[in-house]
Amino acid sequence: MLNRPFFALRGWWLAGMLVSGTLLASEQAVAQAAESVEAQQTQAALQAQIDAADEQTREQLEELRRLERETRQMKADNASLTGRLAQAAERQQQLKTALDTLDETRAALPVIEQNMSAQLSQWIERDLPFLREERLARVERQPDEQGENTIERINGLLEAWRVELDYGQEMDSWRGRLRQDNSEREVDFLRIGRIGFYYLTPDGREGGVWDADSDAWQPLSDEYLREVRSGLRMTEDQRAPDLLTLPLSISANDLPGEQP
Repeated sequence: MLNRPFFALRGWWLAGMLVSGTLLASEQAVAQAAESVEAQQTQAALQAQIDAADEQTREQLEELRRLERETRQMKADNASLTGRLAQAAERQQQLKTALDTLDETRAALPVIEQNMSAQLSQWIERDLPFLREERLARVERQPDEQGENTIERINGLLEAWRVELDYGQEMDSWRGRLRQDNSEREVDFLRIGRIGFYYLTPDGREGGVWDADSDAWQPLSDEYLREVRSGLRMTEDQRAPDLLTLPLSISANDLPGEQP
């Protein structure tokens, strides 16, 4: 009888031991689970910090790139502005120089106009006497009623010089009045540049060439009259351009000539 309680006690003890072991294992499992959760939370928090740091870094890099772009643009703008400022300064200096000499230029313009007019008039007087009155009138034209200023007169004289230059490169004809031997009659004139000036009567029987050396008209033979007639027809587009054989109004030594 004494052995039973012992065994009973012993069984109770064993059962207690088993229960205690189970509780201990459970506590350890709970502790491990808690540690795992805490580790996961720590890891999540760390990852969030890393993500936030990465986002901040990306923002900073983007801001750096933006600042670099703005810096390059500012440098380019400054370089362009520097160039424009230099050009503006140069223009201002040129304007200042022009203004400084404006009074002198204005004072010199009338003298320039007079010299141009005189030289052109002298040139026309020494040239072949074709359309002389018309040409001199172009040079000696007086200011109009609106008060033509000196600059406009100089522009007009320059245009007259251009017309005179064109005469040396043209072949032209027209009908006009010829004054000769105290008489006047209607004839057809032919001009070949500034080297030949001729006339032919409407009936074609009489004609002449202007001789610069004698400052007078010289009669033409029948052969040359036919050549003048051919030249007149060429200027009127009634005949294809062709070689003309005619005496010159100027000598061979004068061919290079003085030009206006």
